[in-house]
Amino acid sequence: MAEAFPRRAAGDRFEVASAGLAPAPVHPLTVRVMREVGIEVGDREPRGVGDYLGRESFRYVVSVCEAAERECPRLWPFAPTFLSWPFQDPADADGTDAERLARFRWVRDQIRVRVEAWVRELDRPEPHDHYIHPSEYKPRGAK
Repeated sequence: MAEAFPRRAAGDRFEVASAGLAPAPVHPLTVRVMREVGIEVGDREPRGVGDYLGRESFRYVVSVCEAAERECPRLWPFAPTFLSWPFQDPADADGTDAERLARFRWVRDQIRVRVEAWVRELDRPEPHDHYIHPSEYKPRGAK
């Protein structure tokens, strides 16, 4: 889910990759809830963090697993920005099938909201990195 939403929200501005500490096939309920929002993830191949760590350059590394926060590498060579967005792992949810499905939907929606807010934040123009003293300021059109 955390790989699919940046792909959708940012279009071709990012090359998005996903990896886990203990990669496993995409959970069937993940496939189901993502299809509900028009995203196909069933064909994604799981990859391990070791496939990337120290081997690839990234501008951003985003950790999303609440349980893996303690074990996830915080220092990524060749990645200037590490972001921590811990979400509950919906695969750990107990309860009825309906309750588990609701947990997957809830986490999906939390991830979508966070990713879309982040992409909007990236779209904002950078603030000016210099200061103009008020005495030097001239209104537009002034001579």
